[in-house]
Amino acid sequence: MSMSISSPSPKLIFLIADGMGDLPVPALGGRTPMEAAETPAMDRLARLGRVGLCRTVPTGMAPGSDVANMSLLGFDPASHHTGRGPIEAAALGLALDADDVVFRLNTVTVSEFAESGLMRDYSAGHIDTAVSTELVKKLGESCLPAGYELHPGVQYRHLLVAKGAAGREEATVFVRPPHDITDQGLAPDLAELRRVPALWEFVTCAARTLAGSGNGSKANAVWPWGQGRALTLPAFAASFGLRGGVVSAVDLVKGLGRAAGMDVLEVPGATGLLETNYEGKVAAALEFLKRGDFVFVHVEAPDECGHGGDAAAKTEAIARFDARVVVPMLDALGDRAAFLVACDHPTPIAIRTHTSDPVPFVFWKQGIAANGASAFSEQAAAGTGLVVEPGHTLLPQAAAWARG
Repeated sequence: MSMSISSPSPKLIFLIADGMGDLPVPALGGRTPMEAAETPAMDRLARLGRVGLCRTVPTGMAPGSDVANMSLLGFDPASHHTGRGPIEAAALGLALDADDVVFRLNTVTVSEFAESGLMRDYSAGHIDTAVSTELVKKLGESCLPAGYELHPGVQYRHLLVAKGAAGREEATVFVRPPHDITDQGLAPDLAELRRVPALWEFVTCAARTLAGSGNGSKANAVWPWGQGRALTLPAFAASFGLRGGVVSAVDLVKGLGRAAGMDVLEVPGATGLLETNYEGKVAAALEFLKRGDFVFVHVEAPDECGHGGDAAAKTEAIARFDARVVVPMLDALGDRAAFLVACDHPTPIAIRTHTSDPVPFVFWKQGIAANGASAFSEQAAAGTGLVVEPGHTLLPQAAAWARG
């Protein structure tokens, strides 16, 4: 693993393992998945570099990947965040009017679509994209109210647009993210949806249609949430003086990149799951860096394993991130790059959803003074005393360290 830098203006590489942070897990002998995973590359970066904590979720904001990744890309969510749906609309390049309201729409599995029902699976068994797309198209033909649009996305992630709804109830309903309520009751969310007759008509029709469709998937309901008006971000290049690109399987990160005018690099076979095209992501990042200065490589798998409550799989996801993303990036660019490695938010196994706790990060380039961490973990990061807050200042700070 090459780790010497000779260039006076190194490339800046930002590697993100979504949801990697955690709490001690009894099944792992009281260790966190980060502590249990085999991560020789990140541990070496920690021993040689600068390790600390970063608060990516501003006080009072929900700890979602939308907020946290916006922070990591250097933009203040308190100023720019309008909702989860608008970010993913940017990824699809949707042309939105200023008064449109965009919902993220999950295909989900519920015990029954009723007040007594429970949320069983926010992803409908990580439904296949082709299957999910056909279901969404069918719902668009049979259930869509006037003034609404449906746009299929990847796997369980789709979009519902309420045209001209910025001044209506659509803009104010609060439906909880489905990944936050696994095995919890649906009643409070259904009460919110009932406030908007068109939304209620759509979700109830969708549940009836999916129940009788013989679709062969686990999807038996849809779940609109995370709505907002169109996203606008300042240009990344003008903000930070860097030509940047993003690599991710998920529309959320692609949308942030596209809204900021960054290059969005498509990778065939990138799934957002444990089995994904790691090598393709690395290859796309390296190809972009022939012309660009900064790349944001995002791996979703640790977060998905955290939502699934699977400690062994999350530990494996972190080990794969180290071996199949961090190592090859270091091998290829260690002599002319600065590296920043972090997660966006914790997704603890114990609660199977996100928290707003500060996340560990490590920065390394040749010649930087180490600050005493012996490994890369939550505890080691807390022990250095370095805290970057607010989170959107981490990227400009890293860029300054890279230049210094």
